[in-house]
Amino acid sequence: MSTTHAMPLSSSSYYSVFTVSAITIPLLRARSLKVSSSSSSSSISDDGRANATPTTVPNPSRRLALFQLGAGETTNPIHHILYFAPSSDNSLFLRCNNGEFCTLKSMCFENPAIPQSHLLGLRAVEKAIAEEKTPILDDPNALLEWIKNDKRRMLHVVYRVGDLDKTIKFYTECLGMKLLRQRDIPEDRYRNAFLGYGPEESNFAVELTYNYGVDKYDIGSGFGHFGIAVDDVGKAVNLVKAKGGRISPVKGGNQVIAFVKDPDGYNFELLKRKPAREPLCQVMLRVGDLDQSINFYKKAFGMELLSKRDYPNDKYTVAYMGYGPEDNNVVLELTYNYGINTYDKGNGYAQIAIGTDDVYKSAEAIKLCGGAIVLEPGPLPGINTKITVCLDPEGWKWVFVDNGDFLRELE
Repeated sequence: MSTTHAMPLSSSSYYSVFTVSAITIPLLRARSLKVSSSSSSSSISDDGRANATPTTVPNPSRRLALFQLGAGETTNPIHHILYFAPSSDNSLFLRCNNGEFCTLKSMCFENPAIPQSHLLGLRAVEKAIAEEKTPILDDPNALLEWIKNDKRRMLHVVYRVGDLDKTIKFYTECLGMKLLRQRDIPEDRYRNAFLGYGPEESNFAVELTYNYGVDKYDIGSGFGHFGIAVDDVGKAVNLVKAKGGRISPVKGGNQVIAFVKDPDGYNFELLKRKPAREPLCQVMLRVGDLDQSINFYKKAFGMELLSKRDYPNDKYTVAYMGYGPEDNNVVLELTYNYGINTYDKGNGYAQIAIGTDDVYKSAEAIKLCGGAIVLEPGPLPGINTKITVCLDPEGWKWVFVDNGDFLRELE
């Protein structure tokens, strides 16, 4: 049996993590990790779901635990990581593969598909929690509901370039972007620049990073392209050609598009659209499990599934997700190519930053939904902007940035 690791969130109470072996009657170990405190809690209804009405608990501390049950048994309805908290009657409160929350009694013990070894392990943890008199965890459904109401938007996309000045020149002269700000951090041996089509307070931007002495990066096969909406694709193509840019043939059909390569080899898709508030309109990433990614971004990030299109003749499916309509907001374009489950992410593309009102809650929700926190929430040294960094189930990196701190940083 191994212990699944999590990182400290804040300084109040505890986060307990367990992994249960599916091979033998499990032994249980736990390590306590700190998380944010709350005095509210949830009750469990007869059907095993969390009630929305909070109940009073005598102690503000709380515990959350994870289980990974029978990773090799794909028919097991609870074989993935499950989150639970003790309910008012000390039974376990689980998050199952279908995303529903239930009690151990109402779901697990009555399901014949679950091996006896799993139930023994769960009963052992249930008994241990009862003996510790652990209070009830806040309703996980309430945390997921908070995500839907959080003020989120995609702020900027970060990637590395080999010649910052050359790339800035190309983006401003060929793609019509504006240089919004730049900075040099000699003590850390890097420079970066922010470019886009409007102020960062309201518009999406690209953050270019140049590391001293590094002039080339591997883009990999996972990153796809950035999308730019233009009135006239042909006119934009002629401008790029005149400036010596590399471009693919313009495509026809229902939509006129063209692809431009920047000096480092990153692709920009030019899309014919009516004038939009956000011309920098897409970031395309490839994924090996489209449904898993859609569910994760909906629950953990609060994104909407805006559209989904399948192209069986070309053997791929795309899904567009984001925080508003495609014609006025930047969207995440997820592409699944039939039969391809993994991609090389290279070392050029870095991450997308998302604004949030609470990086601590955001990190807790990401863990709840199966993501991994690689930098615990808190202020960055020097500038005191609060962030947290995570990986989605596909391994793509994301940064959540405190909204108020971000605006202060711009000032």
